[in-house]
Amino acid sequence: MIRSVLIANRGEIALRIVRAVRDLGLRAIAVYSEADKLAPHVLLADEAYEIGPPRASESYLSVDRLIEAAQVAQADAIHPGYGFLAERADFARAVEGAGIIFIGPTPETIAAMGDKTEARKRMAAAGVPIVPGITDPVSSASEALRASRILGFPVLLKAASGGGGKGMRVVDRPGELERFFAAATREAESAFGDGRIYVESYVDRPRHVEVQILADNYGNLVHLGERECSIQRRHQKLIEEAPSPLLTASERSDIGEVALTAARAVDYRGAGTVEFLHHNGNYYFLEMNTRLQVEHPVTELVTGIDLVEWQLRVASGEQLAFSQGDISLTGHAIECRITAEDPLAGFLPSTGTISHLEVPAGLGVRWDGGVLEGLEVSRHYDPLLGKLITHGPDRLSAIGRMTRALDELEVLGVKTSALFHRRVMEEKDFISGHISVAYIEEHQSILSPEVSEDCLVTAAVAAALMEDWHRSRHRTPRLNSENTGNRMSAWRNSG
Repeated sequence: MIRSVLIANRGEIALRIVRAVRDLGLRAIAVYSEADKLAPHVLLADEAYEIGPPRASESYLSVDRLIEAAQVAQADAIHPGYGFLAERADFARAVEGAGIIFIGPTPETIAAMGDKTEARKRMAAAGVPIVPGITDPVSSASEALRASRILGFPVLLKAASGGGGKGMRVVDRPGELERFFAAATREAESAFGDGRIYVESYVDRPRHVEVQILADNYGNLVHLGERECSIQRRHQKLIEEAPSPLLTASERSDIGEVALTAARAVDYRGAGTVEFLHHNGNYYFLEMNTRLQVEHPVTELVTGIDLVEWQLRVASGEQLAFSQGDISLTGHAIECRITAEDPLAGFLPSTGTISHLEVPAGLGVRWDGGVLEGLEVSRHYDPLLGKLITHGPDRLSAIGRMTRALDELEVLGVKTSALFHRRVMEEKDFISGHISVAYIEEHQSILSPEVSEDCLVTAAVAAALMEDWHRSRHRTPRLNSENTGNRMSAWRNSG
């Protein structure tokens, strides 16, 4: 059914999908904005089409331009990747309305799970445990206050649409609610075009555990184990691993079955993720991501199953070639999101041109990157440069490989989050698995400079002086001078 696929995305995920498409012998079609003319996914694809200026709203978020590009390229299918339009039911409908296959769940499933209040209702009806709270959006701050008093403070205000931590505020006391309600509403409206807010109880210091699912069009449905995603900043995941160091084999089986129940409740197809909060031995449904996740590589490494390949196969009408009993987890995998941000300055975005890039390699090391030397990192898009993933026979070996890989990673021209990840890898609570979503707040020293700027400058000067002194002891005569006292070091005749 599918001979060619247009990838409606950019960066590392577009490059990842291009490779999977070509692995299956299909034609990979890229799209790009004016800012991405020389991006890796554009260079690797079989064909590429410009769809607009750098601003995402005029290029990667333009449904009309994406479908027009697919029609010009005669694409059989569109893969949305993640972010941008991946969880927009109207985009999936428009794709199917144009006679093109949408690689993902049905528009009805996306719509049901995209509305968090609707999702909570469906999950509760299916018997999936949810965080205590209301199941309908509130229309005002006063209505939110009434609901909060019933639930008891602290509470969490959450956007009814979207995800990624946008439109969320923790409210500790009644006097804060009106201000935070206004802020959450504005942020949700800006991020998702939907300012509706609902209220649920705030769960203090939970762990964030999610289950990967995969389903075909014939009722076959499996889960591929869970991922631990507790290390976050402002609800944005920074480090993920599989399996979770928290769960026992019995708990893993239980939460996997609950995730399958959630997927069946919305007739799911393709790859998706059911997310849970785990607290004091209990777990609660958080949301369902109706798309591929940024952290999917850790699941691929411990299961040996290529999730993008199976997205393409399911969309082509194939049945899953394995059942739940065929799936096992081997070893442990960790992923660090390498972003163009300065962790020592509150993760402020860093822009500029990548002047040097050296990525690590070796056994058990994977780099899913979307940048090259000479590429400009602009303010227009997500700061994710790439994902560094390691796999080992156990968690400690995966941590050891990640430590080594982070030491080998070199990125110049922009500041990156690599220093943050390197410090986490040697922190005792992380190594022991004592983590929660409050990890960063409780380990602020990780975000503190080790030495002052003056100390770094002094060290650089000292290193230069030492190198000069060392060379002076091994002087080489100039070959173009009869004066043997006129010498220079490190001379070569190669120019």
